[in-house]
Amino acid sequence: MRQPQIIDRSRDQHFMREALALAAQGAAMGEVPVGAVLVHDGEIIGRGFNCPISGSDPSAHAEMVAIRAAAQAVSNYRLPGSTLYVTLEPCSMCAGLIVHSRVSRVVYGALEPKAGVAQSQGQFFTQGFLNHRVLIEGGVLAEECGAILSAFFKARRAKG
Repeated sequence: MRQPQIIDRSRDQHFMREALALAAQGAAMGEVPVGAVLVHDGEIIGRGFNCPISGSDPSAHAEMVAIRAAAQAVSNYRLPGSTLYVTLEPCSMCAGLIVHSRVSRVVYGALEPKAGVAQSQGQFFTQGFLNHRVLIEGGVLAEECGAILSAFFKARRAKG
């Protein structure tokens, strides 16, 4: 039987702040400000922020970039025992990658009402057909995560 995981809120907030700093880097480049870090044994092994515009890569979501970096860092396409911290609820593309890479836990900040699949537009991670279960925790620093997105889109609308 699997041991219950002990959740450390202060640790979750610490790593979410790291993801928020990455989101700010993306915003400075004109990218939608979403940041992600992948953590294993208390160490960040992958970092990423949205960069589909600057990279001309529609798959370059923060989660994708962080998971790719982590897989390269550990020379393995599977990342069991890791936790992904991301400032925005994952979309379906990223959710698929999370399952295939065997991430153990996802902690996200703000809800994504249009495309989020952890909670907003269905509960992808609970589907019976999946061969890997991911623990999901939403709402960590949700106000801060939502605020950076709101400010970005407000500034974009003001520019016209």
